[in-house]
Amino acid sequence: MSKRTAVALSGGLDSSVTALLLKNQGYDVAGVTFINEYSDESILSNAQKVAEKLEIPFYSVDVSKEFHKNVIKYFEETYYAGKTPNPCLMCNRYIKWGVLFDYAIKELGCDYLATGHYADIRNDGGVYKLYPASDEHKDQLYFLFMLTQNQLSRTLFPLSRYKKEEVRRMAAEYDLPNKSAKESQDICFIKPPMTAKKYLNCLFTAKEGNFVQKSDGKILGRHTGFWQYTVGQRKGIGLSAPEPLYVTGIDASSNTVYLGRKEELYSKTLRVKNLILNSPETSLDVLVKIRYNMKAVHAHIEMSETEAEILFSEPVSAVTKGQACVVYDIKDGHLLGGTFIE
Repeated sequence: MSKRTAVALSGGLDSSVTALLLKNQGYDVAGVTFINEYSDESILSNAQKVAEKLEIPFYSVDVSKEFHKNVIKYFEETYYAGKTPNPCLMCNRYIKWGVLFDYAIKELGCDYLATGHYADIRNDGGVYKLYPASDEHKDQLYFLFMLTQNQLSRTLFPLSRYKKEEVRRMAAEYDLPNKSAKESQDICFIKPPMTAKKYLNCLFTAKEGNFVQKSDGKILGRHTGFWQYTVGQRKGIGLSAPEPLYVTGIDASSNTVYLGRKEELYSKTLRVKNLILNSPETSLDVLVKIRYNMKAVHAHIEMSETEAEILFSEPVSAVTKGQACVVYDIKDGHLLGGTFIE
């Protein structure tokens, strides 16, 4: 009897080819799309077209309430606390492997939920581990560090063996409706010409505060709200100076934005709480990312009961509160765990 699998169809290229591959492999496939008040009509329409093309049943799930609470409110509140959020992480946790996962398993009676993520799930003696996909340009383990063993045991990532070019080729070969679709890198609930900065300025009342030089406490100028800035930012500060200025820190309580030279952004150590690693060791060498779009760096971790100290082999730039610190095995790159930087 074939395994029943729900594919999270976004209307995009990767999820469409995911459904194609599973159907060709003999799975009993259903397409599922989540929608909310911010969803483009094209998402639902495109997903339906893919399901029709592949001749699979199609379902949609309204996640408006959960999306607003766990993604949008998280995004707004994290910025207002002087941190920089990553809404994709919360969407994965509460929507894709929350509402959608439960709907697929409990309501549709599926054995698995499949998505178009580029990652490789392996069963290692009863322990499910996430390994890098074949496409070295696609590290999506960063966005998956919160998945539980139960979720991993009932998740499929069919694209793990393929390069992006191969996925595009398959979409064209089977003439899928979105074979020429481009990848979206934007925050899904903030539509152009709206930007994150404009969105936050509409949400929060302008409040004057100081730009302060981190090294000596000198006031360099004024701004209208700390939420408009993030650590590491250089452009858009609006101050003239003999050398480029970067945001080196944010104090939400005093509405202060700290500025400094580029070299002041670098850190050699980082302390984090609630770091859970899939390793029995309390002292180990690893690879670490403190944001998605960076190359993993070598580091040493010392674990204690309350926190972990990370010593980087080379200084890393712009450690930012609110972002995820994700840890990988130094030998084969599989995911060990992660936490949020506070």
